[in-house]
Amino acid sequence: MTELKKKEVECLEDPEEHRNATPPGCKRTWDKLLCWPEADAGETLALPCPNILFHFMKESAGIIKRNCTKKGWSDPFPPYHIACSVEDEIPLEEQSYFSTIKIIYTVGYSVSITSLIIAVTVLIAFRRLRCPRNYIHVQLFFTFILKAIAIFIKDAVLFQEEDIDHCSFSTTECKISVVFCHYFMMTNFMWLLVEALYLNCLLLSSLSHGRRYFWWLVLFGWGFPTLFTLIWILAKFYFEDTACWDINQGSPYWWLIKGPIILSVGVNFVLFINIIRILLKKLDPRQINFNNSSQYRRLSRSTLLLIPLFGTHYIVFNFLPEYTSLGVRLYLELCIGSFQGFIVAVLYCFLNQEVQTEIGRRWHGKRYGLMPVWRRTRWTVPSSSGVKMTTSVC
Repeated sequence: MTELKKKEVECLEDPEEHRNATPPGCKRTWDKLLCWPEADAGETLALPCPNILFHFMKESAGIIKRNCTKKGWSDPFPPYHIACSVEDEIPLEEQSYFSTIKIIYTVGYSVSITSLIIAVTVLIAFRRLRCPRNYIHVQLFFTFILKAIAIFIKDAVLFQEEDIDHCSFSTTECKISVVFCHYFMMTNFMWLLVEALYLNCLLLSSLSHGRRYFWWLVLFGWGFPTLFTLIWILAKFYFEDTACWDINQGSPYWWLIKGPIILSVGVNFVLFINIIRILLKKLDPRQINFNNSSQYRRLSRSTLLLIPLFGTHYIVFNFLPEYTSLGVRLYLELCIGSFQGFIVAVLYCFLNQEVQTEIGRRWHGKRYGLMPVWRRTRWTVPSSSGVKMTTSVC
């Protein structure tokens, strides 16, 4: 669609520049697919099929002809659908492949939504778990949930009928669904970046200093994607209002969405390297105290397992053309990416030692008729060596 719009602009620009030099006969015109140059009355012009159709044509390039008469241009002959017939049926192998992809990512996002809702409930329900670090986890979980819901809604709107022509299908509902899908996708990447930034704050300074940055990180996590999404909406509305705003190939405005995501992935990768460097230094037995070694070991375990899930594979794909290695890209982004929320919930909540300890305290308290005292104090956790260490939940 973007290529056709460019060709239309190029076609209609020349007559304005050479308006006085236009000879009698037929003027230059655009018929939504081809640009027909000026011609004298009685002349017949022949043009090849549009380049945009070459990838979909059943046979080699056809020829379209038009006669220039005293009354103007005649209708194209043979018609476009005959001279430039396209393959309108998807091969069975591709149908099976896309159906399998859809089943996998539907299951993945459903599992992720369920596990993330449980994780959010756990982190909010237990008062001892309420701290800036877990608040950031909760908002990251929400971005995964909202992204999955937005994808389900977009699929339901765009593919509600099998015979929809996506090149001409354009409704307010489908545009809104695409906007929310892009917005929550960007917020998800930004909050993955926030997680990495906050981990750096915890490792580089004390917890009290880390809390200073909390609200700035919250503002960045939601505000940055909002700003760029609004700019993208205005650009699409005024300069590229075609289809459902879901065709991004060749569109310069797509970089308003793709650019911040690439930047966040790149910064995440740098932060990952920096976190590894800090942890290796702090976990050196000659340079650490026993009291904080357990905390850093837990942080290192969660960091090493989670940071690679921040989308480092996008570093490779996002610097390539949009539709390069489409099969591999779909598999990584939809199939593996759909389970990313589930993996994050497991690492940040279900396998978290603090969460397990708090659930155990609540379970044993109810079992023996004892209720825990809700005080924000330090408490002891037995270490693997059997020595008790004083630590904090957050």
